[in-house]
Amino acid sequence: MAEPNEKPEDMFLDDVEAAEAEAFAEADGDDDEEALEIDQLRAERDVFKDRFMRALADAENARKRSERDRREAENYGGSKLSRDMLPVYDNLKRAIEAATDEQKASSAALFEGIELTMRELLKTFGKHGIKPIAPEIGDRFDPKMHQAMFEAPVPDTKAGNIIQVMTEGFMLHDRLLRPAQVGVSSMPAG
Repeated sequence: MAEPNEKPEDMFLDDVEAAEAEAFAEADGDDDEEALEIDQLRAERDVFKDRFMRALADAENARKRSERDRREAENYGGSKLSRDMLPVYDNLKRAIEAATDEQKASSAALFEGIELTMRELLKTFGKHGIKPIAPEIGDRFDPKMHQAMFEAPVPDTKAGNIIQVMTEGFMLHDRLLRPAQVGVSSMPAG
């Protein structure tokens, strides 16, 4: 109800002011709610961005790992077959070394075939990254490349020098496929 001295337009102005005050209060509350909602959306965006970046990094790491695995399989996948072929090489070499000059002369075609087979095998080994390790007598023993089959004191040698080569070793690219089997001098320093 209107006060006795209050005019109708004053009553209207009071209502408008009250409505404005209420609207401002609601707008202020809306601004707070909007600000809160924006902060929540930013936090959610940051979480999703972090997850996306991690997923991207995981995918890149998986791609690199897959590429490395593919290269290793390409380079070293045949190592079992390669290892199984080494006795064939050893037997061909022994056959060539065991034959006397007289036997080679009387069976020239046979020995030529064995030598051709040996050359073809070495050519195929080379094509697939298999390289022989052929130490010489007097070379220094290297435990990374050689396997000591025995030690013996041999005059005029130094301890740790190779005194006999039983079988050659082989590398497959940069990996040891089979160490060279050698005898090593155990001559004490004197």
